[in-house]
Amino acid sequence: MNETQRKTLDEALETLPLVAILRGITPEEVEDVCDALIGAGFRMIEIPLNSPCPWESIERAVAHCPASVLIGAGTVLEVADAERLERLGAPLMVTPNTDSEVVRAGVDHGLAPMIGCMTPSEALAAARSGARALKLFPAARLGTGYFKDISAILPRALPVLAVGGIDRSNMAEWHAVGVRGFGFGSNLYTPGRGAEEIAEIAADLVAEWRRLEARGSEG
Repeated sequence: MNETQRKTLDEALETLPLVAILRGITPEEVEDVCDALIGAGFRMIEIPLNSPCPWESIERAVAHCPASVLIGAGTVLEVADAERLERLGAPLMVTPNTDSEVVRAGVDHGLAPMIGCMTPSEALAAARSGARALKLFPAARLGTGYFKDISAILPRALPVLAVGGIDRSNMAEWHAVGVRGFGFGSNLYTPGRGAEEIAEIAADLVAEWRRLEARGSEG
């Protein structure tokens, strides 16, 4: 990451730690969808590598989006993907699992690894390997009670984002137990959904996060 990207990441994780997951997006629609998300306030956009032509979509998104928005890949499973992300200037590296070699590759290439984990062992292994954030997945199936049980042993300085089955209706319960951000998938973007509808959904999610943060600061 360059200095601008590092500053953007720190600010995003501190003030608006929401990741848009564009699974299934095509290169032809990526610019319009990115514009819709950016207009709503999103600053982190993930394009999973099991999407059609994902590397072309990532390249287009990086070229199109302002420097204040971070683009990256999701479903990263291979060490070689880290080098490719660095070449494209796409600093987010999001995984569905904890593979210490992949995490370290992301760190070595100056990326921001956001590492999928479920168990305490996976979470601590990701932290030791250099994860920039943890992704609790699949969050909704595990439940807030599970997160409360394991949160006591997680590194306090490492933000945890809940991903999987998260939408506006359950953000509050996760926020209340200390989750520090969210990743939104099919409730925000699905193939064929228009940019106008995506913009409306994204704006609602941003507004809910800000409401929860304001309520927390008052309490």
